[in-house]
Amino acid sequence: MRALVLAAGFGVRLRPLTNDRPKALVEIQGHTLLEIALLRLRTAGVHDVIVNVHHFGEMVVEFLRSHDNFGMHVQISREEVLLDTGGALKKAAHFFQERDAVRDEPFILHNVDVLSTIDLGKMVRFHIESGALATLAVQERETSRYLLFDGHARLCGRRSGRDGTPEIVRASDSLQALAFTGIHIISPRILSMLGDQDVFPIIAAYLRLAGRGEKILAFRADEYYWRDLGRPESVAQASHEIAEGKYSIG
Repeated sequence: MRALVLAAGFGVRLRPLTNDRPKALVEIQGHTLLEIALLRLRTAGVHDVIVNVHHFGEMVVEFLRSHDNFGMHVQISREEVLLDTGGALKKAAHFFQERDAVRDEPFILHNVDVLSTIDLGKMVRFHIESGALATLAVQERETSRYLLFDGHARLCGRRSGRDGTPEIVRASDSLQALAFTGIHIISPRILSMLGDQDVFPIIAAYLRLAGRGEKILAFRADEYYWRDLGRPESVAQASHEIAEGKYSIG
């Protein structure tokens, strides 16, 4: 199985931790965020990974080289300008279309700055059995941005905050607002549907495709531990939680 790890951002919210390094190399309990993400993917059966880089990108390249890619086959996707999540996937499309890639096998898209115990194997099986174009791990929790799903777990829109005006792309009598975790399972046929833009968020592409009737589904991950690592206080909290045994690295 293959994966794309999104690691190119400036990590503005993580400053001052990212003043001299990319967010991918911010450490928790002596392990970088990139190492933690790669070990999670390797445990889930992923052996081929592409990592996008931009801010302090050569530091990421050297880090991976010095650790022998953690026993995985790793490619680097260098972004001269930040392409956002959708643009990053579009630029890395060749990686999922190489001759040695398994035809039609879904791949994982994983933010480098999230920590979770979400069962990736179970999520992949759910994705395959449902025939979804993309499956998004979501939870019922407070967030500044929600995705809206109908009773069949199909993506129907999004909304900012509790009181924001919803953007609806698929009509439904009943919608549930859920928080996205930054973990996706994607079928490679989406790669021909990403459009002509080079810089765009993947959620915008999902909404456009859902509006056309494509199956973008929710995978409920409420039972699993999850933490966004976008701020220094979140990194500190995650360090405490690891020490308490809520998450195990490697």
